[in-house]
Amino acid sequence: MTDSSLKEKIHSFVCENRDSIVRDIGRLVSINSVCSSSEPGKPFGKGCAEVLDAALGMASDLGLTAKNCDGYIGYASYGYGDTYISTITHLDTVPAGDGWTADPFVMRERDGWLIGRGVLDNKGPSVLCLYMLKYLKENSIKTRHEIRALLGVSEETGMEDVSYYLSHYPAPLFCFTPDGSFPVCNGEKGLYHGRIISRMPKGNILEIKGGLVANAVPGKAEALVMFSGELLPSGRVDVMKEGDLWRLVSHGIGGHASRPSGTVNAVAVLIDYILENGIADEKEAAFLRIVQKIHAAPDGSGIGVAADDGRFDPLTIVCGVIGFDAEGRMYQTIDSRYPTNTSGEKIRSILSAAAGDIADVVTDTDAVPFYISADKPEIRICIDKYNEYTGENAKPFTMGGGTYARHFPNAVSFGIESDTLIMPEWAGAIHGPDEAASTEWFLLALEMYIAAVLELDAAL
Repeated sequence: MTDSSLKEKIHSFVCENRDSIVRDIGRLVSINSVCSSSEPGKPFGKGCAEVLDAALGMASDLGLTAKNCDGYIGYASYGYGDTYISTITHLDTVPAGDGWTADPFVMRERDGWLIGRGVLDNKGPSVLCLYMLKYLKENSIKTRHEIRALLGVSEETGMEDVSYYLSHYPAPLFCFTPDGSFPVCNGEKGLYHGRIISRMPKGNILEIKGGLVANAVPGKAEALVMFSGELLPSGRVDVMKEGDLWRLVSHGIGGHASRPSGTVNAVAVLIDYILENGIADEKEAAFLRIVQKIHAAPDGSGIGVAADDGRFDPLTIVCGVIGFDAEGRMYQTIDSRYPTNTSGEKIRSILSAAAGDIADVVTDTDAVPFYISADKPEIRICIDKYNEYTGENAKPFTMGGGTYARHFPNAVSFGIESDTLIMPEWAGAIHGPDEAASTEWFLLALEMYIAAVLELDAAL
């Protein structure tokens, strides 16, 4: 239990820094930091390099030691020691996408909520970790270990940043990432990323595109097609005549691929419309019917990959980006989060059997599930701090999201989302339009993080 006087001291610090924290989050949100083509000294592109420089500049302004690790990742630190404890967050984001009610790169406040691309995933938490270190420095805390705040820039596109870091630096004694949900996640499902690629040539579908990244449910999709009959709008599909061709635009409800409940996949809507109206030629339709089966049920039952091990939530499968590759073949990306009683290879095998001679299935990423015992002292410290500050009696949980934690030998995700928060109707989720975060919740989380790091440093 945190001493009452220490608790009050932490609370006062957080309140005093509230405006500076919000300002600094806005500074990071203003930078479009979607990973892009590598440039010299900028392995993940210009935006990621700019946001990393900005965050490390903030760290220096706060009086912390700041280090840029060849553009792959950076960190701020306080204290000295042969070993260290760390947090890890990421500064890269998914593309803004459509559906925003205002500029996604101009952060705004509304009724105690911050709105902008990356406020929750994961620029806001990045700033909180810097201010956690500021508290230690401002109060001249003598730590037993160095404390670092790692700042990644390719979490959304393969986590090459942390791979680079761990190949050049020793791993921390313990690491937590505020890039999940409270209270504490001590296990993550396996993560399968792949593509199903048609072997058939183009036919009546001249263009098709939907989705921005493989790990998000697409909120919009469109196609340009040849069709001799009449097409009418239907439900979530708009129809426009373009000369002798038709443009179809479907609208869904986007979200994170690991949590498909409540989303509507715009690509699935578009494929259903194309097949129902007989737009595709015979070969295209054969491919789309396979993809339609994958889209049919987020638990994988439509294509035969459903799995449930009783420890993790059941398997999920989401099709994200659809389009034509450079060789003119239609493809659809696949994102599956799977429990321990199946595997990425089994998923690929089932998909390949369904594809037959119509399509190829390519595996891009396959990361096995990971799990850390909830009885470990460092896990107990995190969960106890959460319960102390919220008054809950929560227990650690497992999830389908893939975070940095799975890459470290001793790590968990510790917030910052919460199922107990009631979001306003106008507030959006991560990876969606009008992404929003509660300022009050951020400040409470910062208090938890400071208290947790102090106790972790003393205990490890």
